[in-house]
Amino acid sequence: MDVFSRTFLPAAAETGLATQTVTRHMPVFRRCVGSGDATILVTRCSRPDDPVGGDYLMLLTHRRLVVTRQTRVLHRLRLHLNTELRELSNVTWSPDARAHSVELAATAIDGVRERFVLRTHHPKQVWQLDALLNHAFRTRLRTPAERVVATIGESPAGARPTVLRPAPAR
Repeated sequence: MDVFSRTFLPAAAETGLATQTVTRHMPVFRRCVGSGDATILVTRCSRPDDPVGGDYLMLLTHRRLVVTRQTRVLHRLRLHLNTELRELSNVTWSPDARAHSVELAATAIDGVRERFVLRTHHPKQVWQLDALLNHAFRTRLRTPAERVVATIGESPAGARPTVLRPAPAR
């Protein structure tokens, strides 16, 4: 049994998802996530800007964020978002213990701002979600300097810049 399979079902059970829902979305998640990637969170979510758009299910691993959508009428599954965590920018979340929810927002690589509301049953779960998101997005991501492959016009370290001076007139 691979790492994804070992961690997916316990993470889904922790948030109280029905087994039928999890097994329905599993093939879509399996296509998006590698077998060696451990699941951090599986939960239902909604989009505040699209309240009647359908049911969303979010999968967060150490490397990827995958969100699927199930239509209300025909119950068809659609892949809404599939991205590596390092490709997301301006990731923010705001826990609200009174509303039993966490609002997560991130800008995808194509420039689209995605917003999701994760609801919980108890205020303590809000702070558990906050800790999980902190672990996934703040402590595990590399710094932007590590992702720079090359910059144009920058000389290699230790090399002296060449200064061109006009030849003296004779």
